[in-house]
Amino acid sequence: MTVGFIGLGNMGLPMARRLLDAGHPLTVFDTRAEVLERAAGLGATPAASPTEVADRAETVLTSLPSLQAAAEVAAAVAGGSRITHYVDLSTVGAQQAARNHSLLAAAGIAALDCPVSGGVRGAQNGTLALMVSGPRDAFDTLRALLERLGRPIFIGEQPGAAQTMKLANNLLAATTLAATAEAVVLGVKAGLDPNVMIEVFNAGSGATHASRDKFPRAVLPRTFDFGFATGLMVKDLRLCLQEAADLGLDLQVSEAVGQAWETALADQGADSDFTTIIRPIEDAAGVIVDGRHDERNGRS
Repeated sequence: MTVGFIGLGNMGLPMARRLLDAGHPLTVFDTRAEVLERAAGLGATPAASPTEVADRAETVLTSLPSLQAAAEVAAAVAGGSRITHYVDLSTVGAQQAARNHSLLAAAGIAALDCPVSGGVRGAQNGTLALMVSGPRDAFDTLRALLERLGRPIFIGEQPGAAQTMKLANNLLAATTLAATAEAVVLGVKAGLDPNVMIEVFNAGSGATHASRDKFPRAVLPRTFDFGFATGLMVKDLRLCLQEAADLGLDLQVSEAVGQAWETALADQGADSDFTTIIRPIEDAAGVIVDGRHDERNGRS
């Protein structure tokens, strides 16, 4: 099977590398020349455009940052001469996924939605959760390939079903990170040690992925480098809330979470790491959640 990969960002490049390491000849494209050069150094063959990738590869995977990019790339690869399967690893929402499915089906290309969860570390280690929807026979054909990236879970044949699943997943991830940030700021304002707070959360009923992983890795050490952008989280939440509105749902907690992330976006900027959501909460409280060793107060 010849494979192409379009979109070599924080998630895309490590996924592409895993396919290369598995022995798949890989044709790649990204709008940034320096990223293409890096991929070439790993053994990939750069292409000049998405259409050229689809001229060379039977299966094309994409990892893209926006709905516009996803729509443009889907239209470009639909004109490729060799492509038969298209796998979109991006988060674009159910409506955009359905439009891409229709466009590609008209060109005789089987399309799978395949948004992923697990972050940069999951992309590097091949431990992502891959939510997949689209033709079942296409999923069966590509399952072994997808297993190089993580655990593929078939959601259903309806175009966009995997996108809805991903948005629900990211709603929970966004909620637990925002809530944990508020809880820790509350404790620090009252004089508690943030390291001890996280230890207690993780030993008790307050444990979440935010307390087990995001806080120890990126918040307490003040590195804010978990690897997912605030702008991307806000994009996903906007898609999720729009889908809820389209379904006639009034999700009060989710609306409040969405507003908290809009505040973080305005305060920290789209390119900031999403763990910086704690910073405007700290600013409002007049405290800093610092888990690094400090000889003045004995913290470690």
